[in-house]
Amino acid sequence: MIFNCSGITLLITLKLSRLEFWQKGLRATSHQNTTEDFEMKPIIPLQKSVVVACDLIPALLPNLVQATSDIHGIGGYKVGFRLTVIDGLPKVVEAIKRITAKPIIFDGQKFGNDIPEIGVEFAGDLALCGVDAVIIFPFTGPVTQRVWTEACLKQGLKVIVGGEMTHRGFLEADGGYIRNIAPNDIYKLAAEMGIRDFVVPGNKPATVQHYRKYIDDICAGTDYKESCLYAPGFISQGGDVTETGKVAGDNWHAIVGSAIYKQNGLEAMRAAAEKVVAQIQEPAWAVP
Repeated sequence: MIFNCSGITLLITLKLSRLEFWQKGLRATSHQNTTEDFEMKPIIPLQKSVVVACDLIPALLPNLVQATSDIHGIGGYKVGFRLTVIDGLPKVVEAIKRITAKPIIFDGQKFGNDIPEIGVEFAGDLALCGVDAVIIFPFTGPVTQRVWTEACLKQGLKVIVGGEMTHRGFLEADGGYIRNIAPNDIYKLAAEMGIRDFVVPGNKPATVQHYRKYIDDICAGTDYKESCLYAPGFISQGGDVTETGKVAGDNWHAIVGSAIYKQNGLEAMRAAAEKVVAQIQEPAWAVP
């Protein structure tokens, strides 16, 4: 695919052949998984942690991972288009895995909205790239949500489902396009399909509390009752980790990016990461 930016032609190879992926020694996907394979295996083997959002240029990625990967309480790394549109996802995954074995979560910045058939192709490509989990925000309906979810699971990928975003003007009641009950519908279908990992807006504690109870009520009628929340929206977006921790339950992970990677130097990034980790792990008066 060719992009022309201000007269400068930038050729970006968005897809390598499957043979090239195998030659790089990335993960095979011959094993076909089902939803049940994932229910008892958490993406992150910690009840609470910080997932580092790597929304920076590729040249800065190794320093970020080097500064944070050995901190107990850093649960994994979230990568998206800011990194992958330049270097490609396989190189990004490789760069992280050279330093740490912690899980890599692919966030396609509202992935999971194209036609169902595209989801099947994307799932195979992501698995070959070596990511461990994928975030989807399936706003385009239950058919797409179901097919994209099943396709990812069959390729060995964990699925994290989001329904509401952090910014103003998102839901209809706030002047947005999305129906007010649409996130409930998205979370409900996900939970009924066996998904137990959900993205909620961390800068809206009352909303987090609502979705936690709503999801838990659905899961309570199943064999596997425990759910896990992932929450962005902290610090630069106004959210407070400690406040959200009071309503997020025992299993949740804060997604934090610029507050860590915008620090100057490895020591400063490490200190910032340790500060957020301390906030999420400190005891809080839980709100039921």
